Amino acid sequence: MQRQKIGILGATGMVGQRFIQLLENHPWFEIVWLAASDRSSGKPYGEAVKWKLDTAIPARIAGMPVSPATPEGAPRIIFAALDADIAREMEPKFAAAGCAVISNSSAFRMQADVPLVIPEVNADHLALLEEQSWRKQSGGYIVTNPNCSAIGLVLALKPLEERFGIESIFVTTMQAISGAGYPGVASLDILGNVVPYIKNEEEKLQEETLRLLGSLKGKLVEPLGASISAHCNRVAVEDGHTESVSVKLRKKASREELLAAWREFAPLRGQDLPTAPAQPVEFVAAEDRPQPRLDRMRGNGMASTVGRLRPCSLFDWKFTVLSHNTIRGAAGAALLNAELLVKLGKLEPATVTV
Repeated sequence: MQRQKIGILGATGMVGQRFIQLLENHPWFEIVWLAASDRSSGKPYGEAVKWKLDTAIPARIAGMPVSPATPEGAPRIIFAALDADIAREMEPKFAAAGCAVISNSSAFRMQADVPLVIPEVNADHLALLEEQSWRKQSGGYIVTNPNCSAIGLVLALKPLEERFGIESIFVTTMQAISGAGYPGVASLDILGNVVPYIKNEEEKLQEETLRLLGSLKGKLVEPLGASISAHCNRVAVEDGHTESVSVKLRKKASREELLAAWREFAPLRGQDLPTAPAQPVEFVAAEDRPQPRLDRMRGNGMASTVGRLRPCSLFDWKFTVLSHNTIRGAAGAALLNAELLVKLGKLEPATVTV
């Protein structure tokens, strides 16, 4: 396969940096364009960015000039890593110009005709992109991946919903500081502390979970008919969101049946998507796992790790979920969406309506 040319919008931020790290040696995509804020425009990327990852900036990327954040001169495939307010204004401009915008932003996640997708969970929702006015007029579109705390949770819930049905979900998150971007949370606010509030996070987690687990009915997504309550907290962990989950199932299930559901969950097997983990949900039996430091890189950071499965005295079962928030929860999620779009032929230029 000839590598397709891609651009990164918001390239200097934390998620933009993850995109560069994950894409530099990708077999299907080649970075040819980087864009960020006006203050970075025209500078070599290596000068414009405050690089915070544990691998060096690729030399080729460090010397690449940062372009203005406009569709002129941009490649057709755009990975977007923008704050929601900026994305709300900017992403439609790229879609209207004929770009396929694979977005990590929350700006359009809940819009009826914009797919909110985890490939292992609801790949069929990608059909919604054909309903977008941009797609019909220019061939462009927007596809989104979920909130960083929703992805690990939903990967763990999907096999249970398929086999047993889910009636109620209660989840408490312990979210890493990298989820706040850079510079993120001030050290005096987070060291030795827990902050029991992340703006809009509980609402996003609740709404997105039910949409992701919902069903595509014609041109609309019917959310899962379950109740959900979320508590979201920021904790002094660098990377990796940990979540304590309790579920009430519609059909009773044994511990062995739950473990089998997670073990046998492999909906992308055989599709050969480079970023897809071989085992999307990994169970660890040790009583003190999963832990961010030890388990966040399972599946190259793309797996959802589950542990501490035990009966719940209020619902049916409770367990702990861990996922890497800037890989599986952000850049890696968008990259996997793009790989699936390649397989479906959705990154080829579309025939537009005149």
